[in-house]
Amino acid sequence: MSALNRRQLLTAAGVSALAVPAAAAAANAAGTPAATNYPSRKVTTGAEVQAAKGWSELRGQKVGIITNPTGILTNLRSIVDEMHEAGTVDIVGVFGPEHGFRGTAQAGGSEGTTTDPRTGLTVYDAYGAGVTKMTDLFRKAGVETVVFDIQDAGARFYTYIWTMYTAMRAAVATDARFVVLDRPNPTGGTARGPMMTTAYTSGVGAKEIVQAHGMSVGELARFFDAEFLPADAGGRLRDLTVVEMSGWRRDVVYAATGLPWVMPSPNMPTPDTALVYPGTGMFEGTNLSEGRGTTRPFELIGAPYVDYKWAERLAGRGISGVGFREAYFTPTFNKHANLVCGGVQVHITDTATFDPLRVAVEVLVAAKSLYSDFQWRYDSYDPQRPYWIDKLSGSTRLRDQITAGASADEVIGAWKAELAAFDARRQQYLIYRGPAN
Repeated sequence: MSALNRRQLLTAAGVSALAVPAAAAAANAAGTPAATNYPSRKVTTGAEVQAAKGWSELRGQKVGIITNPTGILTNLRSIVDEMHEAGTVDIVGVFGPEHGFRGTAQAGGSEGTTTDPRTGLTVYDAYGAGVTKMTDLFRKAGVETVVFDIQDAGARFYTYIWTMYTAMRAAVATDARFVVLDRPNPTGGTARGPMMTTAYTSGVGAKEIVQAHGMSVGELARFFDAEFLPADAGGRLRDLTVVEMSGWRRDVVYAATGLPWVMPSPNMPTPDTALVYPGTGMFEGTNLSEGRGTTRPFELIGAPYVDYKWAERLAGRGISGVGFREAYFTPTFNKHANLVCGGVQVHITDTATFDPLRVAVEVLVAAKSLYSDFQWRYDSYDPQRPYWIDKLSGSTRLRDQITAGASADEVIGAWKAELAAFDARRQQYLIYRGPAN
C-alpha cells in the first residue's frame, strides 16, 4: 500500500439520514414523496452467520484477524471479544488498519503494536503496511488463516479494500487461508464512475477498478483473487472463503438493512455518508472545503469565495434524486478553518435515482464555471502527478475536461465504455443478486 498520508485524503463523513421505511411511510401519509423506494431487508452479516455456528469455519487453525470497530455482531460486541471469550478460536494476532483495531486513532494514524487490555492479544500495527511488512507480521504471529471483517464504504478511494488486497498478497506469500466475513456495500450494488489507470494508482486506488465498485468486500476479494493476484503475487490464494451474508440484495442500501451502523472512520457518522462519498469525496482534490471540520462533511461543500449563485445554478439543473440548499458554514479544522464558507448542502431526495458521480461532476462543473478562484489541489511532493484529483478520479481526464469547459454530460459520457466493460467483467464474481446486478 502506498505510504500516502490519508490525513490529507479521505476519512469520509456524513450526510443527513435517509428515510427508512417507517419515515417513508410517514412522509407518504403527509402527502410528500418518500425519500427512498428501496425495500427494507433483514440482513445477516457473515460474522453473524459464523457466530451462530460457533465459528466453525475457524476451528483448529491459528487465526489472524484484520478488523476495526465495525467488526461487530448485532449485540454490538467485537468479533474478537466474542471469539476470545468463546474459546473456540485460536487467535494468534489482531491486525489494526488505519485508526486502529479499537478505533482510538484519528485520520492518518494508528494505535501501534500493543497488547489489547481486554483480551491480552497482540495487536499488530498494519496501517500503511506494504506486502513485505504484512507478510513479516503474518509470519511473526504464526498466522495460518487470515480473517477480514471491516465495513467498507463502497468507494475506490476508501482504503480498507486496499488493506485487504495487501493482506491477500501476504496470504499468498505465506500460504495462508483467507476468510472474508462479508458485509453489505452501503451504496448498494451498482457500479459507477471512471476506471483507475495504472499510471495513477496509489494508496487511494491501488488497482484498476471503477470509482464506485458496487461490490461487497467478499465479492471484491473474489475479483482480486482471480484478476490481480496471479500477476501481483505469483498465484492465487490457496483457499479463499467468503462467509456470505443472508438477506442482502444489490438494490438495498445500508439504512434499509436493519443492521447497526458503526463509524468505519471518525468522519463517517452515518451510512448515508457512503451514498454521497463516492462522488463528493473528489472535493478533496480541490480548494473547496468538503465540509470536513463540520458535522456534515462531504454533504456540505463550499469556500469563502462561493455565493448563492452556486446553489441556484445546481437547483436549476433538475438532477434526479437530489436537492441543493444554499448553505453557510465555518469549518473548525482542515480547509478554510475558522472562515465562513458559502456553498451548498447536498440533500438526497430519492436513494433509488441518486447518482453520487453525476452529482459530484455537476457540482464541479458549476464551480469551475462560476468562480475564478476555483482551483485544483496541487501537491508539490509528487511533481510527476501533482494533482490530487487525478489520483481520486483515476487519470487526468476529468480534470482536463472540466478545466476545458466540458459539460457534465460530456465528462460522464467519457467513462461510459470503460464502466460497461468493468461491469461485465465483474459479473462472474458477484454473489448477491437483485435488480442492480
